[in-house]
Amino acid sequence: MEEQPGLSEQYTRASPWPVFVALGLVLTEFGVFLGNYLLPVGVGGVLLLEASVVGILRESGYVDSLWPSSLGVGLFVGGVGAALLTVGRFNRGAALAGAGGIAVLAAVGFCCYERGYL
Repeated sequence: MEEQPGLSEQYTRASPWPVFVALGLVLTEFGVFLGNYLLPVGVGGVLLLEASVVGILRESGYVDSLWPSSLGVGLFVGGVGAALLTVGRFNRGAALAGAGGIAVLAAVGFCCYERGYL
């Protein structure tokens, strides 16, 4: 047997997304748990995590365009953030709601660009 198990000619390069997912999780938790002064770091971490999920979906071929998946992820994360804000989890809720809102705005921008409005 000359085949090497686990190797394939189909995949010529490694995916960069796992590194960004891990970095997004670390930045999110770092920004959320260490208080109000680092809340923008938490929002940036959530945005990096959202962008990584959208990138993974696009790279794997599950979606053809960026804006529907970005809109879905943004609405989901924003909804979870709004729910956390209503139960009193301010830092985590504000980070998630803010990042979800930014992702929804990015999805609208992607949609307008793709359709030629920009």
